[in-house]
Amino acid sequence: MKKKNWKADAYLILVAVTLLISCGKNEEKIAALPEALLEETATGIFPYKKLSTYGFFAGELKTLTPKDEVTFYKPASSLFTDYALKSRFVFIPDGEQAQIMESKIEFPIGSILIKNFYYPEDFRKPDGNRRIIETRLLIREDDGWQAYPYLWNEEQTEALLKVVGAETEIRFIDYSGKDQVVNYIVPNKNQCKSCHNQSETMAPIGVKPQHLNNELDYGTKKENQLAYWSGKKILAGFEGADAHPAMIDYEDQSQAIPARAMAYLDINCAHCHSAEGPASTSGLFLTYDQTDPLKLGINKTPVAAGKGAGSFKFDIVPGKPDESILTHRMNSTEVGVAMPELGRTTVHQEGVELIREWILSLPQ
Repeated sequence: MKKKNWKADAYLILVAVTLLISCGKNEEKIAALPEALLEETATGIFPYKKLSTYGFFAGELKTLTPKDEVTFYKPASSLFTDYALKSRFVFIPDGEQAQIMESKIEFPIGSILIKNFYYPEDFRKPDGNRRIIETRLLIREDDGWQAYPYLWNEEQTEALLKVVGAETEIRFIDYSGKDQVVNYIVPNKNQCKSCHNQSETMAPIGVKPQHLNNELDYGTKKENQLAYWSGKKILAGFEGADAHPAMIDYEDQSQAIPARAMAYLDINCAHCHSAEGPASTSGLFLTYDQTDPLKLGINKTPVAAGKGAGSFKFDIVPGKPDESILTHRMNSTEVGVAMPELGRTTVHQEGVELIREWILSLPQ
């Protein structure tokens, strides 16, 4: 039997992957790579077929136990994704630092944002059995950020690159004890670009200073996230919590309704509805710090909502949520009406109720 030349094989693998990546990371070309070219150990050339190849987690992969060089983080408010829970981590290359620059955090090449989506079998027992559905990676490469979705297997032992997306049925028991079924959709690589679009370039959503300028429980202690990153030497430019903006958790019912509503709109809508987002031409800007009534949609006619407006004339009618386009679109799952357009197949009932309360509180 002829002995295999492993060095030659490894070289061919590197050449093949490099050629594909140099061709604009075309999803079909990546998906068409032979299995043999995608089963290798880490090479530093992304994407890997297996999530485990990156080496983010220690022990069983499904425990999502981060290694020392991987840092847990959590934005103040979370984007709604069909009631999925999420755990998030960031990897920054050894010796490198992210940098706070005005209202953004700039990450060095090689940084990776890791977001895992999962469902407990019973939401009343969040620490019990769970099913991880997908892991999305945002990797800061030489030519900017690139998104790679990974779909977990039924055994919860591995997640594989799935650039074409996927669809799977999820069953769970909700907080009230009712059985629920969700037709969960894993976005394809191109759909990731739809939301992570800032001035026509891909960008992260939940790692801005205002999202992380809050306290997080790290197990052994509680600390401001930006201060923690700074202490780990993975972040520069932190000047103290008071020097940077901060958002609240919209689920925190001890906070005022207007602040909760703005936090909700920011994390769920402002990645599109902002001056740099793909919905900038709408004139509807829903960032947490927006104070201009017209830009918030108050008594504002939509630019081009089409059938999305239904029979309503204004984005927000103060005191009248049932006559407002904003709540009409949030309360729909119909294609062309539902907002956000991607990321959900169900209505976020609690989110709709929060925005209803806010609109009811607006002076007429």
